Amino acid sequence: MEGTVTKQRLSKRLRRKRAGRIGGNVFAILVYAFIYTPIAVMIIFSFNDQNNNYYWKGFTWRWYEKLFTHSDLMPYLVNTLIVAFFAVLLSLVIGVLGAVGLSRFEFKLKKMVSNSLYIPIVVPEVVLGISILMLYETAHFPLGLPAVILAHVTFSVPFVIIIMRGRLSGMDMSVEEASQDLGANRVVTFFRITLPLLIPGILSSAFMVLTLSIDDVIITNFVSGPYSTTLPVKILSMVKVGLKPEVNALTTLMVLVLVIGILVNQVVQSLLAKRAKTNTKVYF
Repeated sequence: MEGTVTKQRLSKRLRRKRAGRIGGNVFAILVYAFIYTPIAVMIIFSFNDQNNNYYWKGFTWRWYEKLFTHSDLMPYLVNTLIVAFFAVLLSLVIGVLGAVGLSRFEFKLKKMVSNSLYIPIVVPEVVLGISILMLYETAHFPLGLPAVILAHVTFSVPFVIIIMRGRLSGMDMSVEEASQDLGANRVVTFFRITLPLLIPGILSSAFMVLTLSIDDVIITNFVSGPYSTTLPVKILSMVKVGLKPEVNALTTLMVLVLVIGILVNQVVQSLLAKRAKTNTKVYF
């Protein structure tokens, strides 16, 4: 009798675990479907042989051909890439140096500076866009690509500093101390020891800033001039009259490039992690 009761209890536990596992899998599938179904629909309709994407008519490549031959979206894409490139570059320089300074040095008002990093993150984009526009107007700074780049750097730097501080907090400071004990100054130690160890965090920060810059519409709409409109702002203005089919083709290519970039980032970070484990010597 006791053996039979024990078997029944075990079978009930197994059934509960199996039901929980199945329920968890179904829930995960529903969540992923909710997130990625719009992207999948956009990709599918980028091959739709119809000017208006109301229903599927047939397969075609002509929107991709038109995108690279007769589309008027390319100048806006070029503006977007220029802004994203310089926003990533400037944000990384400022953010990495700022994170190192906040993590490695003590100074007055350090806590206030650290807390103020979250202001551009939590403030609504409309408020931040109006504030930046008022600052430009007060300083008589002309609106255009430089204004858009500086605005993107403004809201991107806090993200870089937060990511890099997390990376710095997990580093072993004894390596930097050993470098300085062996005669290297702080500049040499930074470029030959600290910076290589920060590469995974730098790559993650670069992708974060790239995504924020390409995705931004509200702040860019405030500070862009007549000839510096970016692709997201242009697409937003096209929504009122109807999106062109080549928009789906262009966004599909952008998603493909971002996915490839994420995969490359993962591979590079894995290789760097393996290299850090195998290398036990530090060269100066």
